[in-house]
Amino acid sequence: MSTRSVWLKILVPTLLIIGCQADERKSVPPAEDGAAAPASAGTPARTVPAGDRKVVLFVGTSLTAALGLEPEQGFPARVQEKIDAAGLPFEVVNAGVSGETSTGARARMGWLLNQPFDVLVLETGANDMLRGTRLDRLRGNIEAIVDTVRRVRPDARIVLTGMLASPNLGADYGREFSAVYTEVAREDSLPLVPFLLQGVAAVPELNLGDGIHPNERGHRIVADNVWKVLEPVLREEAAERPVRDAA
Repeated sequence: MSTRSVWLKILVPTLLIIGCQADERKSVPPAEDGAAAPASAGTPARTVPAGDRKVVLFVGTSLTAALGLEPEQGFPARVQEKIDAAGLPFEVVNAGVSGETSTGARARMGWLLNQPFDVLVLETGANDMLRGTRLDRLRGNIEAIVDTVRRVRPDARIVLTGMLASPNLGADYGREFSAVYTEVAREDSLPLVPFLLQGVAAVPELNLGDGIHPNERGHRIVADNVWKVLEPVLREEAAERPVRDAA
């Protein structure tokens, strides 16, 4: 086994557990088990625009919230740059909350659905894995979020971002964890970013000192990963519905 493989199997899981626990102690407590989300949780960094400029809502954890960086350095803001460069009529709203689990994301959807959006990018599950949440609960929460969005905003498009399990949890768990995303995406016909942190996870020079949260360079790569899947969705949305209906 190579030195890099040993590092991945031993050091990375340790950093993941320590880093996320520290993250959760410092972050705004997530809304859990049906609790109402505070108005400050995931406050958008940008003002929701009026007129025909559509909204891409990013819902996620500290990865989406760009923990440790300025908001404009995070991958949602980098996606906005790509949108602008492509001349597409969309505005990004970042509703990431550090430490949030899929249960918290599910509880927040009622609040988030109060604002208009046309595309939802959903990033959740990493904190579930680190807390040992049962995978059937993770899957149920993701499916409930999808069902709720489709019921309340049937025209909204949903993009799901995948995550991989820490290697120390075992190969079987890793396969089952990954399958949550691939199966939900297939059954609900969702565009899927296979692994949000592809090319960034376990690369020290692309992460902050905690070893788990991308630095500015890392977020640029994460934005590339998301853009590969999101761009065709946005182009299709712009072509089919040029003007967003008033909410």
